[in-house]
Amino acid sequence: MKISLSRENLLKVLQTVGGVVEKRQTMPILGNILFQINQNTLTVTASDLEIETRASTELETSDGDFEVTLPAIKLISIVRSLPDGLTVVLEFEEMRCKLSAGRSNFKLSTLPADDFPTIDLTQTELSFSMQQHQLKQLIHNTAFAMASQDVRFYLNGMLFDISHQTLRVVATDGHRLSTCSTLLETEGLTATQAILPRKGVLELQKLIGDDDSLISFALAKNYLTVQFEETVFTCKLVDGRFPDFKRVIPQHNDQLVQTDREFLRSILQRSAILSNDKFKGIRLSLAPNLLAVHAQNSDQDESHEDMAIDYQGTQMEIGFNVNYLIDVLNSMHEQTVTLYMKDANSSCMVETQNEACHCQHVIMPMRL
Repeated sequence: MKISLSRENLLKVLQTVGGVVEKRQTMPILGNILFQINQNTLTVTASDLEIETRASTELETSDGDFEVTLPAIKLISIVRSLPDGLTVVLEFEEMRCKLSAGRSNFKLSTLPADDFPTIDLTQTELSFSMQQHQLKQLIHNTAFAMASQDVRFYLNGMLFDISHQTLRVVATDGHRLSTCSTLLETEGLTATQAILPRKGVLELQKLIGDDDSLISFALAKNYLTVQFEETVFTCKLVDGRFPDFKRVIPQHNDQLVQTDREFLRSILQRSAILSNDKFKGIRLSLAPNLLAVHAQNSDQDESHEDMAIDYQGTQMEIGFNVNYLIDVLNSMHEQTVTLYMKDANSSCMVETQNEACHCQHVIMPMRL
C-alpha cells in the first residue's frame, strides 16, 4: 500500500495529535499513531487511554483503504526536519514503512492497527455547540487556577457546569477559584456537571482558535467529545465530586479598589522579585486613594512601592500570594481593574464581563 501527501499537511495533523502521546507508556502501541486511509482521506489518531485526538487531511494519491500504526515521536521528528514544499511518500509492507521525501529515505517499524485502543463515541447523552473564540476565552480565564498533582484528584482539572442555556467552567486549587460563564444558543439543556482532567484541558486549549466557527460538544457518562472542522478531541472525565463553587464566591465585598490594570500588574511583578521564594507572599496596605505594596523574603530583602487608586473604604492590610494576583491580571484585557474587598481576613474578588463571557476570580488571603 502507498500514499502521498504534502509535507505541510502531514506535519499539521501530526502536530495536532502528537501532544497526547506519552514518552513513557506501559503499552508499546500507545507510542504509535494510528493511520486510517479511507477514500483519499488520511485520519491520524493518538491516544493515552484517557485522551484521544483525531485529525484528518486530504491525500494526493492512495492505493486504497487500510489501517496501520507508526511510531509517533520518530515520525513527527522526521517530518518536522524535512524542508518545506516536499511531497512525502509512505509505502507500507509487512511490519515496515518506507518514507521518502526528495532525496531522504527512512524505514520505520509498524504495529497492527487492531491493537490500537479507541474510545466508543456512540453513547452521547447531551450535545450543544458554541463558537471557538467563546470556548477559548472561557478556558483562558480559568485554566491557571487548576490544581497540579493535588491529592484531591478532582481539583486537578476543570469543571464544566451546564444548566439550561449556560455553560460555566470552574477551576480551583483550594487557595483560589476562577469561574467563567457564557450563554449558549441551545436552550433547555439538562443540568449536568463534568470534570475534565488537567492534561485534557491543556490539550484542548492547543486546538482552539480565535475565529467564530462552530465546535460541537457531545457529553457521555464518562467522556467529553469536542468536534472541530477537521479534528475530534475526546477525553475521559474525572470520576469525582467537584466542590460547591457557589459557596466560595463572596456576596458582601463592598470595599471597592479601582486602578489601572497594567500599572498594578507591573508593581506586583516587581514585588514578586523579592517575595518569599516558597510562599510568594506580599502585603497590600490600603488607605483612601492609596495602595502600598510591600514584599520581604528570608534574606531580609525588601521592596516597597505605592500607587494612587480609587478607594474610599477603611484602612486595612492584607496578604496575598502575588502570583495569584498576577495570573488574574494576565487573563484580563480591560484597562481598569476592580478589586472587591471586605476585610483583612476575607477573600478578594475580581469580576469582569464582556459580550462573550462573565468571569469571577476569588483569591484567599495569606497570613504574613
